[in-house]
Amino acid sequence: MQTITDIGTLIVRTPGTCGGRPRIAGTRITVQYIINEIKAGITPEEIVQDKPFLSLAGIFSALAYYYANKALLDAEFVADDEECRRLEAEFKVGHIS
Repeated sequence: MQTITDIGTLIVRTPGTCGGRPRIAGTRITVQYIINEIKAGITPEEIVQDKPFLSLAGIFSALAYYYANKALLDAEFVADDEECRRLEAEFKVGHIS
């Protein structure tokens, strides 16, 4: 007999893992990664094909988590992207600390 999964357990935030970003439990796949893939036109089924250790439940939980927290996560995603661009620019000129 199959057990019921509490969907609240499928997305976690752990300080020190993936920078504390929300991720699919038991993986290092962040909600941001899933959202970027979906925005790029990749379907949840294609994500599972590429990463068979993921489940559709985990992917759809990541999507639900995102849409339930969209404003906050969009701001975090923008800040992450800006930090990446800043670090890349510093690296290119040899001034990374």
